[in-house]
Amino acid sequence: MAMPLDLDLLRTFVAVADSGSFSHAASRVGRSQSAISMQMQRLEQTVGKQLLVRGSKAVTANAIGEELLVYARRLLKLSDEAWASITRPEEAGSVRLGVPDDYAAFLLPPVLSRFAAAHPLVTVELICEQSTSLVKTFADGRLDLAIITRAPEQPIEVLQRERLVWVASPNHVAWEIDPLPVALFEPGCVARKSVLQVLGAADRSFRCTYSSASLLGLIAVVQAGLAVAGLAQRSVPPSLRIIGENEGLPPLPDMEIGILRNPQTVNPAVERLYDFLRRDLAQQA
Repeated sequence: MAMPLDLDLLRTFVAVADSGSFSHAASRVGRSQSAISMQMQRLEQTVGKQLLVRGSKAVTANAIGEELLVYARRLLKLSDEAWASITRPEEAGSVRLGVPDDYAAFLLPPVLSRFAAAHPLVTVELICEQSTSLVKTFADGRLDLAIITRAPEQPIEVLQRERLVWVASPNHVAWEIDPLPVALFEPGCVARKSVLQVLGAADRSFRCTYSSASLLGLIAVVQAGLAVAGLAQRSVPPSLRIIGENEGLPPLPDMEIGILRNPQTVNPAVERLYDFLRRDLAQQA
């Protein structure tokens, strides 16, 4: 008869595969690096096959490990749901969370994944708009929480700062064109204001070639070599290159990321996500 799989070992296995190293996995599951290594040896002994490729720079799952990962995630999700249904029924519910497009792309996936594992009965309804629109939607009572880029006049708690960088196509030199072609987010966006203020202060002539709330649209224009743009550093895709003072462009200021909490919402699920976001995003800073 096949031996049952140890959920504790599977949880560590997923952490190693997701983080790419034993040391990062150790901080995620609250164990020492040596304990993580021993757990992975036990799991491989249990299944009788190697699951990980231990490289000099990263640890990755091999073909058999990738197959087991699919089942491991399903088993852990089912276990978490079963545990939550019995021990945390009060945490069931839904949360309306607003977040800008670019933050949704690079900031939230790992955070929401960890939150879902800890609170599997809570449903998060994601509303993606630029920060200025989210502030209005929040004021109308249509959001429980909102992660936004703080404007200078907004008195909200800052969770972290994000570097704003110039980006361009690796195959074009749009920064050499005069006036400088710039792709911008739509009016009201903090990143747009920062770019315009910096260019104005540097007395650099420019023209707006694209203006939209769409992150994907802006990236497409820059990839085509039609413009440069200012993006949050962590949202820069591999298809673009970061440029700056070496290309004659003035440095851009950091952006401040904060969170809004609707005081009218009395919901344990909202409280759990609010506390989770504040803790998790602050740790990433």
